[in-house]
Amino acid sequence: MDLEAFENRILPAKNKLFRFALKLLNNSEEAEDVVQEVLIKVWNGRASMNQVQNWEAWCMRLTKNLAFDRIRAQKRKSTDLMEIGFEVKQDEPSPHDKAEITESMQQVNRLIASLPEKQRQVIHLRDVEGYSYNEIVEIMEIDMNQVKVSLFRARSAVREKLIKINAYGL
Repeated sequence: MDLEAFENRILPAKNKLFRFALKLLNNSEEAEDVVQEVLIKVWNGRASMNQVQNWEAWCMRLTKNLAFDRIRAQKRKSTDLMEIGFEVKQDEPSPHDKAEITESMQQVNRLIASLPEKQRQVIHLRDVEGYSYNEIVEIMEIDMNQVKVSLFRARSAVREKLIKINAYGL
């Protein structure tokens, strides 16, 4: 891999790598360090990595592994991985609508954060980052059925909890 291939294949994914590392570590400085370490590892090992077909998925797997290494090294457990809200764009929403959207997204983030780790990672990769099932299989190093089951269970759990929360007046 030469500099041009590195700039075209790897660098465009650095923001996704950062977001993924941030979700795992819940610390932007640590996430930046992990992404920098990933980019350095890819650059330093570029000569021996010609067999890699999906560079982005491979970098995501490397990011996941390095983030987990940092978590294990620091012996800390991240409990609120979905701190950053989703952006919802509408044509000039009212302040009331903005507040309602913010509150709803915070509630969804809390519900997702309360999921088991595998479900939380799969729902983040699929529904937030937009990865395909095959890419998630490569990143998480689990089989397709586990990805589908984890995603189904995560979505179902979030849906059921939201229904219970919002059905208080019925």
